[in-house]
Amino acid sequence: MTTVMTVVIMTVVGALGGTVAHDPLRHLAGADAPSEVADWWPLLVYGPWLVASLSILHAALNKRRAPHAWCVVLLFSVFAIGFCIDQAPRTLTGATVASLPTIATVACFHQLVRQITLTRPPQRGVANRRTPV
Repeated sequence: MTTVMTVVIMTVVGALGGTVAHDPLRHLAGADAPSEVADWWPLLVYGPWLVASLSILHAALNKRRAPHAWCVVLLFSVFAIGFCIDQAPRTLTGATVASLPTIATVACFHQLVRQITLTRPPQRGVANRRTPV
């Protein structure tokens, strides 16, 4: 039940975060790209993030680790935060408001993965048991 609630909350936070971040990311691309392209530009930031997140969930459900996918999530989260802060007012409050949606989404996602891995701990690697010839 807790995991289901976490999935629902994470989905809502992620959707809200993506909605809030979409306009600053679109606006950033709008200066150099036609509006049709600029509307889809945020997908270049959140597409790899989403695919890596799905890889992490797949790995967690299969009792595996996915450090490479976590690197992608963190890298594209940093991109999203940086791009949103660039479009925000130059104040501490502006930077905080611009970065909070991405940080909240990553925090919720991390907690979901933790819940999965606590109920299904990762498998440890099996040592190679070949005897030398």
